[in-house]
Amino acid sequence: MRSEQLATLQARAYQDMAPWSARDFDDLLTQPTALLVSRPHAFCLGRVIIDEAEILALATDPDHQRRGLGTDILTRFESQAKVRGAVRIFLETAATNSRARAFYANFGYVNTGLRKGYYAQPDGSRIDAVLMMRNLSLLTAPRSDQLQI
Repeated sequence: MRSEQLATLQARAYQDMAPWSARDFDDLLTQPTALLVSRPHAFCLGRVIIDEAEILALATDPDHQRRGLGTDILTRFESQAKVRGAVRIFLETAATNSRARAFYANFGYVNTGLRKGYYAQPDGSRIDAVLMMRNLSLLTAPRSDQLQI
């Protein structure tokens, strides 16, 4: 996927948050630590630095959710991060995004902290970010009852 496509998809998926611009994606993708897993209508973008990976964005087009795309790209991202030497993956998600938090929890991600007022909202208010982590040495298939985004 090109940067413009990533920006467009993220804008559709992140309706309550400010999406990145195509230039933001370009800047990240030129870094040697970047890791992008994509398919039509979904992507997971992050980076791997030494033995840690970080998911910066996972997006699925709202018209294509609940079809296993999020599950597929997250699983592929985790596998590729592990191949690059990552032993754990970190991410943050809005505290108000219970669907995303449940999705990650079903993959074995656990809450490790909270960043107060981290995300700016369109109305100027701020919401907290929940920090989550998964140990890749425990990498197994997600539970059969997992949510699909």
